[in-house]
Amino acid sequence: MGTTRPASGRSQAPGPACWRVAGLDVQVRRSARRRTLALQVRGGVVTAYAPAGLPDATIRAFVEAKQTWLRQHLGEQRSRPAPPALGDGSPLAFLGETLILRVAPVTQGRREGDVLLVPAGDVGAHVETWTRRAVLPTYAALVEDYAARLGARERLRGVKVGTARSRWGSCTAAGDVRLHWLLSRAPLEVLHYVALHEAAHLLELNHSPRYWAHVARVMPEYRRWHQWLRDHGEELGVRGDG
Repeated sequence: MGTTRPASGRSQAPGPACWRVAGLDVQVRRSARRRTLALQVRGGVVTAYAPAGLPDATIRAFVEAKQTWLRQHLGEQRSRPAPPALGDGSPLAFLGETLILRVAPVTQGRREGDVLLVPAGDVGAHVETWTRRAVLPTYAALVEDYAARLGARERLRGVKVGTARSRWGSCTAAGDVRLHWLLSRAPLEVLHYVALHEAAHLLELNHSPRYWAHVARVMPEYRRWHQWLRDHGEELGVRGDG
């Protein structure tokens, strides 16, 4: 999904071209499936998504027309404070709850009530290891439920926990779904949205109107959570939207 892009066995699209437009560095990604021109600012990077046959001049003119908006968003992202490092006593969002992190003489992460005990050392790595293990049953149950509600349960082969830096989830043509471990820190509604988003790819490996109709049938308010990922997803550590 970065969006929650589906992965398939098809050949990969060419890498982005790098342009200098109106004093801005812009990555240009073209796709034969795209019908509209769009701009995105993520991680201090401007990306233009364009239809494959759109003239370069049209893309450049669009970027120039939006340069004030682009500079504003770049400035906002650069001025955001970095998230505080995890340490003893830190609060930790986890599947709709708030746990308290404690460094303790343990060999691996372990939850005791509302406390997560982790070994000393690289606390962030210990938290990630524990989280990836702890979220899998919940992730699997969610995807299985949404796949069943969509009538696609038989197409689901398995659910795994993902770690990609630029997508919240993925679905392969073979029926393998991944959800990012950091979704455990998002509102539960966002986790549900991404689980549904990927389950719907079991029916449509694209983002066509038919695909979005499947999503809307199960979650009419999905746009709200899609937008949440666009607005806040990078704060959790993934440069992708919903």
